[in-house]
Amino acid sequence: MFNVITGCVILIITVVLLIKRYDTRTTLIGAGILLCIVAMSPLNAFSAFASRMTESGLIQAICTSMGFACVMKFTGCDTCLVHFLTKGLSRLGIFLIPAAVTVSFIVCIAIPSAAGASAAVGATLIPLLISARIHPAIAGAAILSGTIGAYLNPGVAHNSFISKISQTPLMEFVVFHTPTTITCGVICAVILTVVAIVRKETKCDSAGNISEQTQVEFTDRDICFYLKSVAPFLPVALLMLAEFGFLRETKITVPAAMILGCLYALIVSKSNPKELVSSFFEGMGTSYANILGIIISAAVFIEGLRSVGIIDVFIRFLTDSPEFARWGGTLGPFLMGLITGTGDATAFAFNEVVTPHANNFGYDTNTLGAAVMLASALGRNMSPLAGATIICAGLAGVNPVEIAKRTAPGMIVTVLFIALLFL
Repeated sequence: MFNVITGCVILIITVVLLIKRYDTRTTLIGAGILLCIVAMSPLNAFSAFASRMTESGLIQAICTSMGFACVMKFTGCDTCLVHFLTKGLSRLGIFLIPAAVTVSFIVCIAIPSAAGASAAVGATLIPLLISARIHPAIAGAAILSGTIGAYLNPGVAHNSFISKISQTPLMEFVVFHTPTTITCGVICAVILTVVAIVRKETKCDSAGNISEQTQVEFTDRDICFYLKSVAPFLPVALLMLAEFGFLRETKITVPAAMILGCLYALIVSKSNPKELVSSFFEGMGTSYANILGIIISAAVFIEGLRSVGIIDVFIRFLTDSPEFARWGGTLGPFLMGLITGTGDATAFAFNEVVTPHANNFGYDTNTLGAAVMLASALGRNMSPLAGATIICAGLAGVNPVEIAKRTAPGMIVTVLFIALLFL
């Protein structure tokens, strides 16, 4: 009992430190080691660290996907995709808001980084929205709302993580939650449009002008432009074709799809091979440090909670009170995403601890895992502290809080949809 009580105190302190925005990795590793010391098994923390840092499936999918995203930025293929998708949007009137959310959603599938995609899409779409007399905060909110589309990319860390837990093929899990993820995007787009209408922010006097550079990029389209526009979606297309049997017996892994996409980008962009390869490995290294770093740190923390007995107590509680999983698995990651600006640590921890036992309290493993994943993203999308929010606010020239106020209604409605209708 002493271990459990002490562990709960350390758990509360850890949550407070995360809310105060102390470094996530340092906080989780430190708390995990301390918990293992309390349990008189300090070496368990290091075993968990070593075990998770060599998870081949996670490393291959996540690192190569982020390397590919870095190559898309290096070759300018991501910019071409954005300009291709935004052609003719200025004539849509009030429908420009859901159209902007849709474009952001689609781009994020190909560029699975909320901050990176927000910068790529926002640089073009936010000035376009403002020039159409849409309020700058609504313009930034439209881009931010669409970032949930990233979860349809098989290389996103959460997809790999959950599919490994449920022992489901990666693409099968992505296909499983695709209808729900798309529905979440639709709800966010519709609610944001309603917010703009209610607040009378569709005909503002604060309209700006599209930059001269943007105008040139919109009109400068040749065959190379269209070939580069296809590049960000090539790996996803190859994986989907293989999943549905269009490539017959050929099985394409995530690393193979990403490398093939990089080779295609090298050819159509006529880039320097040495610099392109360097950008690919730079992206891989960054993703290991930032994304896998959080996964490894969360594993150490979870091992600490397991060592002091908190996890056993928590699982017994969920088995006796299964309804708690519905709200704990959605509102918990959602609120942590809102408070900290990133729900990743919470989502990884909850999915590792609770999701493997989903069947014990009446839920499917993939369903609970996807709910946790999406809820954390929705919380992040209404947080003024999130990197993507800050980027959109900077491009729109407004305070991040103003954007968060406008995304909040859509995110709240969507997380309730997940909790009540998806789970």
